[in-house]
Amino acid sequence: MLGLLFTAFKKKRSLEETVLKIQQGDLSLRNDTIESFKPFIAKTVSLVCKRYIYESDDEFSIGMIAFNEAIDKYSPEKGRSLLAFAETLVKRRVIDYLRSQSKRKEILLDLSLNDDDDNQSHIYIDNENSIHEYEKQKETEKRKEEIQLYINHLQDFGLSFEDLVENSPKHADARKGAIMIAKMLMDDDELKEILFAKKRLPVKQLEGKVDVSRKTIERNRKYIIAVAIIINGDFLYLNDYIKGAING
Repeated sequence: MLGLLFTAFKKKRSLEETVLKIQQGDLSLRNDTIESFKPFIAKTVSLVCKRYIYESDDEFSIGMIAFNEAIDKYSPEKGRSLLAFAETLVKRRVIDYLRSQSKRKEILLDLSLNDDDDNQSHIYIDNENSIHEYEKQKETEKRKEEIQLYINHLQDFGLSFEDLVENSPKHADARKGAIMIAKMLMDDDELKEILFAKKRLPVKQLEGKVDVSRKTIERNRKYIIAVAIIINGDFLYLNDYIKGAING
């Protein structure tokens, strides 16, 4: 799937040159490039929303659309790098989206305040919206509690929550491979004991059990540990992230 992108890098084609090729109509390269920059998009959107963003979130979809728009509109003559331009555009589009959602809620509230008491259909809609907002608020609280618990576990390993985003492998295949290593690690009682007792990744032992190089394991060390903690714990929402990373 990422063959074209790998070829581009082997030929030392810059990201800007890759974008020029995309703008000339290379659809496959466009898809590969967007896929490889999903972690960048998630991190940028998360910074705007001040919470971890999942690929299933609407805000992530807005970020993806904005990144694709950045590819179409990018011009190296303006002196900015693609990533700097994309970051600005993604943040702007997500902020616009959040403002539109806030505006919509204000309109609904205004309608409910001015509604006729005899208009039962509007009252029903207001009640439905209230229930939905309450459930959404409770889910947000549960997410926050889960993330805080996860952060506490990460700190035991000298890691931070940002490590899960910043050290996420750029390519989908690499992410899937790292997650498979983490799963295998949690299925092996001996290796699992080393990880949680010594608070370190048993790289040497893993090297003999997986079909990847020691260098690859070392490069993805933080991400493997972060995923292993999720798998080992009772993290409902974060486990959705792993499923998304595998299926994405």
